[in-house]
Amino acid sequence: MNPDPTDGAPSGAGRRTRRRLSRELALRGLYQWRVAGGNAGTIEAQLREAREDGSLDEAYLSVLLRGVLAHAAELEERIAPHLDRTFNELSPVEAGILLLGTYELAHQPEIPYRAVINEAVELAKTYGGTDGHKYVNGVLDRLASTLRVIETGADARA
Repeated sequence: MNPDPTDGAPSGAGRRTRRRLSRELALRGLYQWRVAGGNAGTIEAQLREAREDGSLDEAYLSVLLRGVLAHAAELEERIAPHLDRTFNELSPVEAGILLLGTYELAHQPEIPYRAVINEAVELAKTYGGTDGHKYVNGVLDRLASTLRVIETGADARA
C-alpha cells in the first residue's frame, strides 16, 4: 500500500486529504458498530453509498474498517493499560478514534507515528468532546512508545 504523501501534513483551512476523509468515514462506521452493531461488509457498503463523490481513498477506508473490526479485541487489550477507566466507559467517538489510531500504529508501519497521532487528535477535535483530543493524544502517545519503539526512540535521541 502506498502511503498518501500528504498524510499527516499540516492542512490548510478546510483542506482534508483523501486519507483523512477515509478515517472520518471509518470513524463513522466504528461509531455505528459500537452503538448498533453490524458487520464490516454491511457498514462499509452503507458508508460508500453515503459518500459517492470519490474524494476519499476507498481502499484505505476498507483497510481501516475491516482491520479494526477484525482486530478489535486485540486493539482493546493494547489500549486498556493506558486508560484511566474501562474501555467500555469511553464514549463511542473516543473508543473509535483510539481503535483507529491503535490499528494504524500496530498495523500500518509505513505511516509515521506522529502522523497517526496527529490525525487521531484532529478527529477528536472535530467529533469528540471538549477535551477528548487531549485524552486521545495522551493514550496514543503512550501506545506509540510501546508499538513503535524504534521510531519513538529515534525521535527521543534527536
